[in-house]
Amino acid sequence: MEFKHVAGENKGKITLYALSTCIWCKKAKKLLTNLGLEFSYIDVDQLDSQEETKVVQEITRWNPKCSFPTMVIDDNRCILGYDETKIRELAKK
Repeated sequence: MEFKHVAGENKGKITLYALSTCIWCKKAKKLLTNLGLEFSYIDVDQLDSQEETKVVQEITRWNPKCSFPTMVIDDNRCILGYDETKIRELAKK
């Protein structure tokens, strides 16, 4: 299982769990990129079933409904869905 890395300004560890077909996931990736933030992401629907099962277990630790996008920051907090205000706040810290 390989996360894709997007270079940018390091504002903490940002991990985005997404679906390749999800418009809100695409918006989250675009906003993070436009803000110039460093992040890693994985398109869960592109994984084989065994990898997908592992990733879904990880997501449900943060988001019991396992909805997308799910963004984990510094392994200690989470942004659920496309919340532009909260995502923009990441760039300000």
